[in-house]
Amino acid sequence: MKKELENYLLAHTGAEDTVLAELTRETHIKTMFPRMLSGHLQGKFLEMISYMIDPATILEIGTFTGYSAICLARGLKDGGMLHTIDVDPELEYLAKGYFEKAAVQDKIIQHIGNALEIIPSLDYLFDLVFIDADKENYLNYYRLVFDKVKTGGFILADNALWDGKVVLRDDKQDKETKGIVEFNEFVHNDNRVENMLLPLRDGIMMLRKK
Repeated sequence: MKKELENYLLAHTGAEDTVLAELTRETHIKTMFPRMLSGHLQGKFLEMISYMIDPATILEIGTFTGYSAICLARGLKDGGMLHTIDVDPELEYLAKGYFEKAAVQDKIIQHIGNALEIIPSLDYLFDLVFIDADKENYLNYYRLVFDKVKTGGFILADNALWDGKVVLRDDKQDKETKGIVEFNEFVHNDNRVENMLLPLRDGIMMLRKK
């Protein structure tokens, strides 16, 4: 996306609040890969989707520093809960601190460890699932969560365009790109869901379970 167009989009999107702006700044200072942050435009989209769905239960795979979790948690029903999983224990304190600053700490349960092992242990039906973790396991995450998503529930998968690498020839694709392509092709042909690939930021695959 051209920088001028991105700036126009941001200029015509509701302003980032002070907590999320502070989290963005600290993420850039303290992490090696700050571009993993959802950021303002995508964060606002996730917040809007959450408010529209009005979920009681959300699962997020890939917490990072907590930006997307805060956005998603804001749309929860009263008494609703978001479960978020991340493999990196060193980021747990950072995300937790901002959950408290955003006053959503009572709506979020953090899980630290391998999502492939944690997901089977979660005995919930989710209204909304957001996948944003290691790309080579996207299809594995999808298979694990599918039966835990309510009929009519939604699954969102980030980085579905992977910097445009999804259109490269097979022999030019790295393992992350192959994981995304495999996931995109599988869900597109899965008659249990309706799907739409959105060109927002790095691409979001949106799925509704029939």
